[in-house]
Amino acid sequence: MAASSASLSGASASDLLRSSTSGFNGVPLRTMGKGKLVLKRRDFTVAARLRKVKKHEYPWPANPDPNVKGGVLSHLSLFKPLKEKPKPVTLDFERPLVDLQKKIIDVQKMANETGLDFSDQILSLETKYHQALKDLYTHLTPIQRVNIARHPNRPTFLDHVFNITEKFVELHGDRAGYDDPAIVTGLGTIDGRSYMFIGHQKGRNTKENIQRNFGMPTPHGYRKALRLMEYADHHGFPIVTFIDTPGAYADLKSEELGQGEAIAHNLRSMFGLKVPVISIVIGEGGSGGALAIGCANKLLMLENAVFYVASPEACAAILWKTAKASPKAAEKLKITATELCKLQIADGVIPEPLGGAHADPEWTSQQIKKAIKETMDELTKMNTEELLKHRMLKFRKIGGFQEGIPIDPKRKANMKKRDLSIAKIPDAELEVEVEKLKQQVLEAKESSPVPPKLDLDEMLKQLAREVDLEYSEAVKATGLTDSLLKLREEVSKANADNQIVDPLLEGKIEKLRVEFEQQLRAAPNYGRLQNKLNYLSELCKVKLLSDGKKNNEAVTFKQELKKKIDDALSDPKIRETFEALKAEIKGVGASSASDLDDELKKKIIEFIKEVKEVKEVKEVIENQIESLVNSSDDIKSKILQLKLEVPKAGETPDSEPKNRIGALVQLIKPSLVEAVDSSGLKDLFENLVSNDGSLTHGDPARDSLTDDQ
Repeated sequence: MAASSASLSGASASDLLRSSTSGFNGVPLRTMGKGKLVLKRRDFTVAARLRKVKKHEYPWPANPDPNVKGGVLSHLSLFKPLKEKPKPVTLDFERPLVDLQKKIIDVQKMANETGLDFSDQILSLETKYHQALKDLYTHLTPIQRVNIARHPNRPTFLDHVFNITEKFVELHGDRAGYDDPAIVTGLGTIDGRSYMFIGHQKGRNTKENIQRNFGMPTPHGYRKALRLMEYADHHGFPIVTFIDTPGAYADLKSEELGQGEAIAHNLRSMFGLKVPVISIVIGEGGSGGALAIGCANKLLMLENAVFYVASPEACAAILWKTAKASPKAAEKLKITATELCKLQIADGVIPEPLGGAHADPEWTSQQIKKAIKETMDELTKMNTEELLKHRMLKFRKIGGFQEGIPIDPKRKANMKKRDLSIAKIPDAELEVEVEKLKQQVLEAKESSPVPPKLDLDEMLKQLAREVDLEYSEAVKATGLTDSLLKLREEVSKANADNQIVDPLLEGKIEKLRVEFEQQLRAAPNYGRLQNKLNYLSELCKVKLLSDGKKNNEAVTFKQELKKKIDDALSDPKIRETFEALKAEIKGVGASSASDLDDELKKKIIEFIKEVKEVKEVKEVIENQIESLVNSSDDIKSKILQLKLEVPKAGETPDSEPKNRIGALVQLIKPSLVEAVDSSGLKDLFENLVSNDGSLTHGDPARDSLTDDQ
């Protein structure tokens, strides 16, 4: 015993382990030497109980049908036709139809039991039923479409695939150890052309829904979809995706496995696919779970499908604190196919039968097949570069807007109260109305000095609106709409920023105006525009006449004369001389030139000559300064900015425009003084105001004075 313990003390752990596994306990291998081992024979038996399991027909059934729809490979699919028809489900808004249907069944039953002829009554009830069905499904509300999209009997992705393909084989696995049943992928053919089909798969009953996780994919499902997309991209198969999910599965395990990363990876990779991609929303498309396989060149939607970033119930709970406001939320979210097409998010609507896709799944599938073929014919004409650019531009234009561009009246309806529609007046009636108003004004002026109260203002507003519409049509016809909108955007941006307007902008406006005037005569509505402008001019004259304003030559002459006198008397020295002469003439009491003495006449003549000299000096200096300004681009640019800023400021109490004007003046003054000094204009001014009389163009010999002078 002591010897054996001594021999074990020097043994290593590995030797002990090896010896234990060899069936020898406590004897190191190295101590055995080359001696023979004698093992005792022991009798023992091993017993195991086998659990009875159901025999699976895998991979093939015992007698596979070679003519099965989808080809013999469809035997591999877990998706089998249901043995029992699904129970009919009636939505809340469909109850009136159910009552009519029940009446039809009762009358038919009565006819069978009694043997009487109720064909007329049955025909009447059926006509009434079909009309009610048509009225109901052509005026569905958004929340009703949401309920149809979630209908338990609505055909699923695999239902449509087996209806539209000649051959289909399902492909499994994300190559990371898992196969998500909520996303199904496979290769199929339509009219001989091969496609890669990828889609969300919901269950057709409770058991299948549990198995398919109610169509909510985990990260494994999105990675499987991405693997098959890359496979299709490598082999050149066009991709068709079917969207039908309330959203990605958002449990703790999915988040731990990278749900967000998987979706983001799909979004990025789909934009780089070099093959055509079509996405079809067949039910509900919820949030990123739908978008992960929805970054396509074309997004098509079934008529009663919905596509949303948040479900109406979730939106209502957030905004109105109750899920009962979901009908209002569904309307505001714009999640239906028609609304999404208006917003250019969806590219087309696939029709459904009355009663929804579940009323006739075969017919719905054929409409999907037709849409796929037409869209693929369009996309396959593009090369790789065009496909990638097309896909990028589709998503770049979503949500785009520009300031300063008029909003479409249809979109503007929910933003404010609708404006009264402008009823256009025919040209013949317009001419009669104008003549009638003119005659009424003339008759009223002759009979009474008080201006008549007519509908003249309203008529002027109507005409002004019609002229604006005619100008809009002319701009559209001449093809200058884009240029006008772009220029309007620049002007509105400059006004909004409250900055100094670029002088080049004024040149752009003038250039567009000249171009429009040159092309205006070619516009189809040029004749109507001219007629309405003439009518507007005539009514403006009538308006002036009715207000008692006479725009004659005498009034214009007096205004111009007063302006000239004020300009001449703006010089303090001249005004002082003028006031002195005026007082001296008043003191003499002269009413005509003959009442004045010779000395006073001489003073008046010299005063007139002085005024002429000052006027000529100002004209010469103004011409010289203008030529200086035009020769210097820097001074000209600053003065143009000043001209634009002065009317913009107006009489507003805001100090910012006035500060900018002051800053511009301070910038212009030094440059102008420097230019005046360098050009010798200062010396010219001193020569002009000297007493040599060289600039007196009047006749020196004319010393007589008229009453007008």
